[in-house]
Amino acid sequence: MDMKMQRRDWLKLGVAGGLAWSGVQEALAQGLAAPAFASAAPELAPLQGLRGQDLDARDLLIEGRLPDGLRGTYYRNGPGLMARGEECYRHWFDGDGLVQAWTFGGSAGRAQVTHKARFVQTRKFKAEAEAGRFLLPAFGTAIPPRMAIQNADSLNVANTSVLLLNGRLHALWEGGSAYELDPQTLATRGPRVWSPELAGMPFSAHPKVEPDGTVWNFGTAGDRMAVYQISAQGQVLRSEVFDSPVPVPMVHDFAVSQRFLVFLLPPIQLDMAALRGGQSMLDSMRWQAQDATRVLVVDKADFSRRRVFEMPASLVFHFGNAWDEGPAGAETLHLDYVESRPLPQVNAELQQVMRGERPAPQSSQPRFMRLQMGAAAAGSAGLSPSAPGRITLQSRSESVEFPVVDPRVVGQRHRHVYYPTAVDLGTRWGFNGLMHLDVDSGRRERFAFGPDVVLEEHVLVPKPGTPQGAAGEGQGWLLGLGYDSRRQRSFASVFDAQALSAGPLARVWLPYWVTYGFHGKFYGEGVNR
Repeated sequence: MDMKMQRRDWLKLGVAGGLAWSGVQEALAQGLAAPAFASAAPELAPLQGLRGQDLDARDLLIEGRLPDGLRGTYYRNGPGLMARGEECYRHWFDGDGLVQAWTFGGSAGRAQVTHKARFVQTRKFKAEAEAGRFLLPAFGTAIPPRMAIQNADSLNVANTSVLLLNGRLHALWEGGSAYELDPQTLATRGPRVWSPELAGMPFSAHPKVEPDGTVWNFGTAGDRMAVYQISAQGQVLRSEVFDSPVPVPMVHDFAVSQRFLVFLLPPIQLDMAALRGGQSMLDSMRWQAQDATRVLVVDKADFSRRRVFEMPASLVFHFGNAWDEGPAGAETLHLDYVESRPLPQVNAELQQVMRGERPAPQSSQPRFMRLQMGAAAAGSAGLSPSAPGRITLQSRSESVEFPVVDPRVVGQRHRHVYYPTAVDLGTRWGFNGLMHLDVDSGRRERFAFGPDVVLEEHVLVPKPGTPQGAAGEGQGWLLGLGYDSRRQRSFASVFDAQALSAGPLARVWLPYWVTYGFHGKFYGEGVNR
């Protein structure tokens, strides 16, 4: 298929949601008044966001002892700006991207940690900063357009994750281009164009990086999907745009195994009448509980070879990992992920917390899929949703999210998954602990800080000198952020991944708080990816 034609069609699809606002009168959207966060829910305070300022701190207070081998930078992204003037976003997903850099180093046996945070200077951010108010629709907040929408990147908030590739740092958002930043200063360089024919095409915030540095990613818009294979040097090796088995208004993450890319396409329909009538993109999504979630499996060696299976309706934001076994054409695929609540419940909860209100306790739970794909028909692309195969699902009763695995086993058979979890929290919002799950034995190990702490995603950092691949799996540290609502300070915590219940080896305290983020990556000293 002609890539220029693909890109032209894609850009029309990507901007369709924004252009649906063209007939809406200029008016203040309902629900944009900035909330007064309830003192009865102090854990929600960081959701107020910052006001666009830079943050810098050096020689941070270290509680405990940092491992000598932990040297490098932990980059983290998340929604940092939630209000302008008297207007406030109604949904957590909408805030403008704030990228943090926690740099771990030191000399002469003395550990030193520095912190900086910068807002990604997207076109949207700069225009709204100059105007002093919101100018463009957001994913979950109905804002009339007060400036021209040229394409999907007009709405790009670059707020979800990060990727360092061949020395170039990127802030990611699933609806548009990656934004390149300076890895040292976090200064914004601008949208990344992977190749001329891919300019402006969506680049998901959850690329998968295999141990050899190969990057896989995707993008979606309407009934179209794109998949990418990118080298460790940042060169596009292959890409393809194709028709999705069903319209996909929201697909956040995916998984890779040795031979496949795996997507769970939820039963969500976009109500265009509601969108044209002034609702946000997210509020215009309709959850079809009676329909199936489609399991789309794409052959990594040949993107045209795709198979589709069905499972009960489920909403999935995040995957742990995937691996496959068996002869070609009759593989068994193993997949672990976290199943969320249905979309209406998730949206209601995230809108409540943005008003400073505690939602009723809910939970997302770990799920494990075993898909026996069966032999595909000769010469068939396998696009029928009735493709032969058998899906077995298992679940565990845990309150978790943000699963991570050792980066040395991405796309390979794995044994260990790590999650933030909630332990004896009662009605309080968020997570306060970490859980390590041994997938093979079912053994679980936990640590909880108590009711004053909200704990975020923690990534696994391999210990220097430990084996690559499965032999070294789990030999590392868990590193991530948290917020102490009593001290009103944010911190980074470091655990031994093989002794989680012993508690943190160290906590590194900021002299201020930062907003809750989504995803981050650690890159060792001197590592370009």
